[in-house]
Amino acid sequence: MADVGGQVPASSRVGGMSRIQEKNRTLILDAALKEFSRYGFSGATVERIAAEAGMSKSNLLYYFSSKEAIYTAALAHILDVWLAPLKTLDRDGDPATELAAYIRQKIEISANFPEASRLFANEVMQGAPQILPILETDLRRLVAEKVAVIESWIADGKISKTEPLHLIFSIWATTQHYADFAVQIRALTGHDLSDEDFKRETERAVTQQILASIGLRLPEETPETA
Repeated sequence: MADVGGQVPASSRVGGMSRIQEKNRTLILDAALKEFSRYGFSGATVERIAAEAGMSKSNLLYYFSSKEAIYTAALAHILDVWLAPLKTLDRDGDPATELAAYIRQKIEISANFPEASRLFANEVMQGAPQILPILETDLRRLVAEKVAVIESWIADGKISKTEPLHLIFSIWATTQHYADFAVQIRALTGHDLSDEDFKRETERAVTQQILASIGLRLPEETPETA
């Protein structure tokens, strides 16, 4: 997926960024995630992002031309992280194994990047003003590819008939719920995904429910291994 946010000077793009430049860019995006998650786009400031990243404002603006550019790059990076597991869904793999691995990775992302999930959800709820072009192009193409994978499993009789697009939506909704509504989950259970036992329980429950909806069992419960 193309980086749509960073405005790195042309001279620094020749042959790719140096390690220091890559490190600084990562520091900026990490700081931006905290700032935007805490204050939203309108309340965030470039000065605080720079301070959090441990650099001057002028140095930050060497990498990104504006607050808008930082915000868009942060959202694009979040989307890259979230879509990486979906890209691995293999047509030739065992559906239960493939989907269980995908759900596991989505739960891990919700556990490790809850602020990113909430920031992205807030952007989408506002109409995705910064990343709608990405959703309508890169995301749409990837999802169409994976819908075709699920359709092939249905055609081969490997899973029950289902609507592939809505199966993907269901996985997104259930796994990201644990990040977006972590406060509610803690209020109800006393736990969140930072608790390893609760995370394992969540992964198993979500996986079991999703697989059961298409006629599958958890991989460790298949007849070959039961």
